Amino acid sequence: MTLFYLLSLILFVVYTGQLSTRICRRSLTEWWLTTFLLGAGSVILTGFVLSALYLTANAPVWAGSVFITATVIGGILSRLGKQERFSVIPLIRERWQTGRDWFSGLSGYARFIFSILFGTLVIVGVTNVLLVLFTVPNEWDSMTGHLNRVMQYVQRGTMRHFGGTNWNIDTYPKSVCTLQIYSFLMTGHFENGFKFIHHLSYWTAIVAVFGIVQRIGQSRLSASFFCALAYALLPDFLMQSITTETDIVLTAYLSVLLYMLFSYRNTGTQPDSRYLYLAGIAFGIAFGHKITFALLLPSVFVIMIYTVFLSPSWAITFERTWRLAAAIFVGVCLWTLPTGYLKNIEVFGHPIGPPTALKHQSVERAGPLSNLLEQGSRNLIRYGYDHANLDGIRNLAIGAKINHAMRQPIVVLEDKLHMRLDEETDFSIQPFAFDRKFVFYNANPYWGIFGFGLIFPLLILVLIGYVRSTPHTYLGFALLLHFAALSYSAPYDPFKGRYFIETGLFGITFLALVFLHPRTTVDHPGRLIWKGYVGFVTILGCLSAVLCIFLNTRALPFGWTAPDGKVFPSAFHSDRIQQMTLGRPDIYIPYKRFDELVPDTATVALATINDDYEYPLYGPKLSRRLIAIHPFEQPLRPIPSNAGYLFFDKSVISPQPGDLRLGTDTTMRAAVIVPGEDYYLRKLH
Repeated sequence: MTLFYLLSLILFVVYTGQLSTRICRRSLTEWWLTTFLLGAGSVILTGFVLSALYLTANAPVWAGSVFITATVIGGILSRLGKQERFSVIPLIRERWQTGRDWFSGLSGYARFIFSILFGTLVIVGVTNVLLVLFTVPNEWDSMTGHLNRVMQYVQRGTMRHFGGTNWNIDTYPKSVCTLQIYSFLMTGHFENGFKFIHHLSYWTAIVAVFGIVQRIGQSRLSASFFCALAYALLPDFLMQSITTETDIVLTAYLSVLLYMLFSYRNTGTQPDSRYLYLAGIAFGIAFGHKITFALLLPSVFVIMIYTVFLSPSWAITFERTWRLAAAIFVGVCLWTLPTGYLKNIEVFGHPIGPPTALKHQSVERAGPLSNLLEQGSRNLIRYGYDHANLDGIRNLAIGAKINHAMRQPIVVLEDKLHMRLDEETDFSIQPFAFDRKFVFYNANPYWGIFGFGLIFPLLILVLIGYVRSTPHTYLGFALLLHFAALSYSAPYDPFKGRYFIETGLFGITFLALVFLHPRTTVDHPGRLIWKGYVGFVTILGCLSAVLCIFLNTRALPFGWTAPDGKVFPSAFHSDRIQQMTLGRPDIYIPYKRFDELVPDTATVALATINDDYEYPLYGPKLSRRLIAIHPFEQPLRPIPSNAGYLFFDKSVISPQPGDLRLGTDTTMRAAVIVPGEDYYLRKLH
């Protein structure tokens, strides 16, 4: 049956690709993005329907029903815009030849730049595909919430609210779960299938960046390739491509939305309204994916002003606006509202979740407005300082020393200005530090040298008017708005690098100016210093990308000893529990013992707490049934009669004679961010 489902998955991808040829223009970029949007939108809607029918875990129904949804959506979109169908294969051949002609016509300098960029992408791309296919997921949020709830939905046959141990299980929007469940079922319960949508999002965002710059850069291939390749190598974006973190998927949706908006403006005096309809779908899917899309709304609105609202007359603006508003309304109704926000209001009184979570992670933690403005401004500067780091390169001991020395002037400046960035802690999840711990910057870097070496300098040149580019002016304001939104909306978090991949989507377009604008182009004769600087940044950016992947302790291709002396094994040779508990090594021994003592098909009652890893307990075949009896902020429930084992924390249930103490490694308490509990196992019958 696995072969049947795999063929069904492949056929679905081919089918959505064929449907897209009736929707989009004859553009390879546009075809990829439309296929991604149509495929993701169809799976998400199908998942909502199957959940309501208690068919979430029914693979045969999934295999057939996604085709029905795609046919309906594709049929409606194809009728909203007149488009002659085209063949993709000949188009690929044409674009391949165009790319070869472009590369052969480059100067020696440009050919060198693009050769190392393409070469680096091939190295990290192949490595990442292998890591996706052959290493297990192990991110903190996935172990406690994201993947844990996906397995619960599969076991229960529905995505309805049930009360999980971690607050993310019930409160987080469920659209991404439909994509993960579909991949999981269609690959024969392949655990790493959970990563497929995230890795696909990585390549989709790269394609979108290429297309966006094509739309704003007079179709200059050098500018488009430079931006797309640099974005592919940004440390924070690159690191998420092998994880089950959700921000990279939101980035893909945002990139498609921006592409559709810029394409709408690019269609000339008679804009094509189909781009507004596709933008509305992307908007609804993005908002339904994660509530943090709300922080992007001011930035998206700025881009809409430039691409949609600016027109020769109010009548034209009104016509464009109502079409876009109608598309967004439909998108929100179909892809945002059913994903769980309304249920959160019903259960918790808030679309995000319970008050405890809000006070911990959102603006409520700041207290009065005056303190929010003060501490949020500190966060603005803190994140700015965090971007000025040689991410990737500082994974090496010598790189860390160079990075420390490079940052001394800004540390001295902060001290002279008495900004108290590392002293004020009331609006911080983890205190700010000028030299962040290895565990923070290794797992969640920022933009690296491409960011502080090129993006920010070019942004400043645009904002002060030295470089005049209307689309980049709007993109600059969009970038600053999102940067500010992240700073003021939540406490400072050293793991926040993952949120800035969306900000980077606006920022990376500024690299186009290296080939587009007369004052900053490297195609101008002479300018040896500027060319040398751009080449130097590019080489270091490529080096940082390689080091990010090959020295990433969460998923090491080869064994490595970190700068702090800790030895990490290769992810390809590490056992499942060891790999999954890398972020919390003190729980490895009790979890390993649990895995050895409890049969793969057992039903286990869990009396754990919000921060406990639960996903590893499903077992190597994901075949154990886990029942949470200590829901977040709820009383302890009775142990179910069908449970054969009880796995519990001493802080939740008092042990009794006969219980097996699995314990935890207390010698590591000082080295882990959140120490593990004292774990016990009870055989019930």
